[in-house]
Amino acid sequence: MSLSPLLVWFRQDLRLSDNPALREAIATGAPVVPVYILDDDAPGVWRMGGASRWWLHHSLASLARDLGDLGLKLILRRGRSAACLDALIGETKAAGVHWNRCYEPFAVARDKTIKADLEARGLVAKSFNANLLFEPWTIVSKTGTPFRVFTPFWKACLAAEPPSAAVPAPKKASAPGAWPASDALDAWALLPTKPDWAGGFSVWTPGEAGAQARLASFVATALSGYASSRDRPDIEATSRLSPHLHFGEISPRQCFHAGASSTKFVAELGWREFSHHLLFQLPDLPETALRTEFRDFPWRENPAHLRAWRKGATGYPIVDAGMRELWQTGWMHNRVRMIAASFLVKHLLQPWRAGEDWFWDTLVDADLANNAASWQWVAGCGADAAPYFRIFNPMLQGAKFDPDGAYVRRFVPELARLPAEHIHTPWEAPADVLARAGVKLGVTYPNPIVDHGEARARALAAFQSLKEAA
Repeated sequence: MSLSPLLVWFRQDLRLSDNPALREAIATGAPVVPVYILDDDAPGVWRMGGASRWWLHHSLASLARDLGDLGLKLILRRGRSAACLDALIGETKAAGVHWNRCYEPFAVARDKTIKADLEARGLVAKSFNANLLFEPWTIVSKTGTPFRVFTPFWKACLAAEPPSAAVPAPKKASAPGAWPASDALDAWALLPTKPDWAGGFSVWTPGEAGAQARLASFVATALSGYASSRDRPDIEATSRLSPHLHFGEISPRQCFHAGASSTKFVAELGWREFSHHLLFQLPDLPETALRTEFRDFPWRENPAHLRAWRKGATGYPIVDAGMRELWQTGWMHNRVRMIAASFLVKHLLQPWRAGEDWFWDTLVDADLANNAASWQWVAGCGADAAPYFRIFNPMLQGAKFDPDGAYVRRFVPELARLPAEHIHTPWEAPADVLARAGVKLGVTYPNPIVDHGEARARALAAFQSLKEAA
């Protein structure tokens, strides 16, 4: 007697290898119906930004090809997850659903409801961990409370049982006798058209094969020097695995074991774990400052300053290079993210939520936990936050981490002919140097929109006012 099919509900696990939901479904011997549901319009859901939707389109296309090699078809549906799953269960006579867990607050609530409903109807509802090294509820302090500081959190992780080895992709699977209807991927209109702002995204290869190639290249060429070079945006020294990890095209276990020789690289995976740990414990982290005194911070909302920051037109070259890299490629080097974020919230006194929202829309690796935790860290209002008096000096940061100006020259080409000693401070360059470089401040490149010294003093006064109020 043939077995009833099982639905495998793909979400942030768009891969075949090290995918426990898929592996366990195949292991039952039942026919497998893979499904992806585009469900991002429900209340409480952070709807995917434009860059993420571009990535999702290509990642789903890649997943569909990989499943096709197993004789399976990826079924696409759009709508509320519970309703789409119910419809597919009815159409396929499925015995139940397998999925890998997500940890965003809305996903946790949704999945609990779906699981309870399926089990109440006598259907299979099995969930698995595929996206984190450690489940958020398993790493707690000695008093049993969640961690709020990264270092003790990561020490506790490293003291726990290490992540098991990753499991290879399945080599075969059983298909149902007939396939249910599927949406056409192109009909979802995930790609930009008018205008097509994703031309620079060709530097990426979404999908499991692209993720594996990226990891292999990083391990072979950059892992050994990662600790000493990771802060240099002018050289290829980071893994650039973040979008692949967010969409689950590669598992954190695969990255953990492949990069185990670099303590610093593994610790960066730890920060990702910490961010998800925080979001799981603090579901309002993306919207509300963790430190309550910051909820009354005297922000000076200024639409013109926010627009200049978004466009990479602040007059501070390292900041502008980062913001233009973000717009052109959907990604920004991590060191420059910190510099650009600090500039927005401290030099310009714009709300950290404004920066969080912009990154959410423009980053191909936009991840709710990472984005929220990192913006709160820079703003000084989150867990393990940067001290309020730490205000990145964009000129010194640029000179230290982009010493020859190669990064700035790439993304701010109007400054490309400036000598290195002036490229991070063009307003200090002599008139003849600017003329030879073809730079006209205020015309071809903006003057600084705020004075660094004045902005720093203003920020310190604002932060001090909070300290005194407390």
